[in-house]
Amino acid sequence: MIHSFTVFTENIDDPQGAAAEIKAQLEKSPGLRANTVGIIACHYEFVLSGTTKAVCEALPFTVLGTISSAQAVNENRGTLFLALLVLTSDELRFKTGLTPSLKNEPGKQIAAAYEALAEDKKPSLIFAYAPFMPENSGDEYIRIISEISGGVPSFGTLAVDDTADFRECYVLYEGAHYRDRMAFILCYGDINPRFYLATISENKISDRAALITSSEGHILKEVNGRPVVEFFEDLGLTKASETSYAMSSLPFMLDYGDGTPMVSKVFISLNEQKHAICAGEMPQGSTLYIGVFDKNDVLLTSKKLIKKALEETPHPSVLIGYSCISRSMTLGSDLYGELDLIRKEIAGKAPFLIAYSGGEICPTQINEAAAINRFHNNTFILCVL
Repeated sequence: MIHSFTVFTENIDDPQGAAAEIKAQLEKSPGLRANTVGIIACHYEFVLSGTTKAVCEALPFTVLGTISSAQAVNENRGTLFLALLVLTSDELRFKTGLTPSLKNEPGKQIAAAYEALAEDKKPSLIFAYAPFMPENSGDEYIRIISEISGGVPSFGTLAVDDTADFRECYVLYEGAHYRDRMAFILCYGDINPRFYLATISENKISDRAALITSSEGHILKEVNGRPVVEFFEDLGLTKASETSYAMSSLPFMLDYGDGTPMVSKVFISLNEQKHAICAGEMPQGSTLYIGVFDKNDVLLTSKKLIKKALEETPHPSVLIGYSCISRSMTLGSDLYGELDLIRKEIAGKAPFLIAYSGGEICPTQINEAAAINRFHNNTFILCVL
């Protein structure tokens, strides 16, 4: 059995005052069980002011998570906002850890950190919080976690901020902040998480298929045997492809050809060789479809996801969700449209934390042997416990 509740503060400039505010809310909560962990999401200004550090140091349990551009809990939502979800249980156990720097051999560092933390028995669930590092791939992160854990369901996010160059994308762990480390929560015990994903409505995906014929990690070189810039030219996207993130509302939907659901990836920019830099791996041999994202579809797909989750689990203990920053960009001036819709749909049915993401980690399928964990873009992911 897991219990949960949320606390929050908008007090950026007074670290000790914010810590006192959080502690006062904790004192009014249902109380902590034997094992407790906190998941945090906040604007980077809370880090720069020292408030995040003060809040985490004031709490009697480990807190970890990421910077986000906006976040929501039951009671509030906002940008200049610190949200904390508390998970506490007598039956479940939580083990937390932090990798060394991922600047060199990230796969090796993640594997070593996991092995040092894990017990002989497989955990039931892994929460993973990773930095946004343009030189690294979120697909590699989750592939290593899946391999080393034996396919344990894994859920989490990459940090994202609201700066133009994403320079403040920190992973948070016990009050400290990092641009190059990953934090984990390994959950042990009888737990049965459900996972949900919302990307784009089927009628928003072109039926024009293209085969990825040359790629290297997250660099897309050729489509249908031709340079990727010619593919963009055929679609009338030459000008858009020359501006970073200009095609964030046109996700690439990838069919891996292995019977698993399609996964969304974002085009970032062209490099000097006129190859497409994407926010996730673009495996050679995969089939690519172009989607067309708009505000109405962001809200529609999120609403459908929440309704389905609550129909299948009418009385959840907690909901944890991350939505891609590209979905927020698509909302335009309606900055909190998705967060407000989610808050309305959940409407006090369970404690929840929702935050924006630089890349989403969530299983697409789970069977008795293992979960198929994937790295996503343009996606709203939800874990229901």
